[in-house]
Amino acid sequence: MKILKFEEVSLTYQSSNGEIEALKNINFDVNAGELVSIVGISGSGKSSLLSLVSGLIKPTKGSIYINDNIIKNITNKTGYMLQKDNLLNWRTIEKNVMLGLEITKKNKKENIEFSKKLLKTYGLWEFRNKYPNQISGGMRQRTALIRTLSIKPEILLLDEAFSALDYQTRLLVANDVFNILKKENKTAIIVTHDITEALSMSDKIIILSKRPGTVKLEMELEFKNIPPLKRREEDLFHKYFNKIWKELDI
Repeated sequence: MKILKFEEVSLTYQSSNGEIEALKNINFDVNAGELVSIVGISGSGKSSLLSLVSGLIKPTKGSIYINDNIIKNITNKTGYMLQKDNLLNWRTIEKNVMLGLEITKKNKKENIEFSKKLLKTYGLWEFRNKYPNQISGGMRQRTALIRTLSIKPEILLLDEAFSALDYQTRLLVANDVFNILKKENKTAIIVTHDITEALSMSDKIIILSKRPGTVKLEMELEFKNIPPLKRREEDLFHKYFNKIWKELDI
């Protein structure tokens, strides 16, 4: 079932140098439970796509739909994960997870219990009374993901969410996040400049051209049910990598 649809979407914005066309005639769909990565060179409009889905900005032309409803304003149907985990150092891990519920005024008993369940399911319950500076970078990112999941968004938006981590931690966290998203049957759009990261986590990859960004290629991946670390061992992984590399406007 389609949960997200871009229909002839273009985006133009004003800068000090005049009018800039960021995106042009974007068309693609995302199915429920699908993990989709957006790749492209810097300035191709990857992060702008996420801002459009969240309703933070409006398209100059075209329409974006979530569950067949057009996005007109900032929507509560999406949850954002950024490069930094943005955990508050003066709040415990449990209190950080509850922050999203407080902000969105969803801190009812059933939602609080759901958040606690997530902490228990994904190995953070015993650390719930610790503070962010007392846990590892990988655990911090897992906390940020659980905080986002706690508000029960229909679509998760990950904007270079692992880029601040060292390489080894990044691999492990990507594996963790993949497993959590699949277990919770969540839909996610992942913006990354790392082709290997996109291949390891995605069901589908969308390659954007240089500015103005257009959909240059849409790739359905054949190893959808293979976890990230295992995918990297597949011969198909390297074939996909080479194909994507050739398509990028570098």
